[in-house]
Amino acid sequence: MSVKSYGLTRTSDDLDTRRRKALYHAWHRGTREMDLLLGRFADAHIADLTDDELGAFERLMEVPDRDLFGWILGREPTPDNYKGPVTDKVLAFALANPLTG
Repeated sequence: MSVKSYGLTRTSDDLDTRRRKALYHAWHRGTREMDLLLGRFADAHIADLTDDELGAFERLMEVPDRDLFGWILGREPTPDNYKGPVTDKVLAFALANPLTG
């Protein structure tokens, strides 16, 4: 599968407003690589996140793309204040679902 064929794969019809906004934000970050990484994670998990996990995901999405991409690629360590179960899930998802071009 090429990167060009990736895109939103879930509908937001069954989501509350907060989750719809998070899903949208995950797919509209600014760089295509981060759109694909966070967007695909959101497609797969947004409906299952608890409110606390959703808050952590929303906070993670406020991190600049360059920094977050460095954490995902393992080029930079994740700062302690961003470490936690949601960040671990995002990092594991990125490793298990690499972008291929």
